Amino acid sequence: MAQKDIPESSADQLAAAFRALSNPNRLRIYQVILEHCRAHGHADLAKVPAGCAFGDFMQRLNIGAPTVSHHVRELAEAGLIRVEREGRRRYCHAQPQMLATLAHFFEL
Repeated sequence: MAQKDIPESSADQLAAAFRALSNPNRLRIYQVILEHCRAHGHADLAKVPAGCAFGDFMQRLNIGAPTVSHHVRELAEAGLIRVEREGRRRYCHAQPQMLATLAHFFEL
C-alpha cells in the first residue's frame, strides 16, 4: 500500500494532539473520557448525554483539582476534548472529529 502524505492542517492538529497526550496524566484523563463515552454504548461520541465530570478524574487518578484543570485545558486546546459547564460542574466530552483524525493517522 502506498503511503500518503498528511495534509499540513492535519499534521498541525496531530502534532498538537500528540504533544498533549505525551504527558502521562493527560493521557490517562483522555483514556477515562474515551472509556466513559464507550461505556454509555454510543457509537457516536458526540451523542453521549453526559461527559466525565472533573471530580471523576480526581477520584480515579488521585490528582488534585488544579492539576486536573491544567491538564483538561491542554487537552481542550489540542482539540481532543470539549468542556461544558453545567452550573458549578464542568464536564468533558471527546471530540469525535479529532478521534477520527487520530484513527485515520494510525490506519496509514
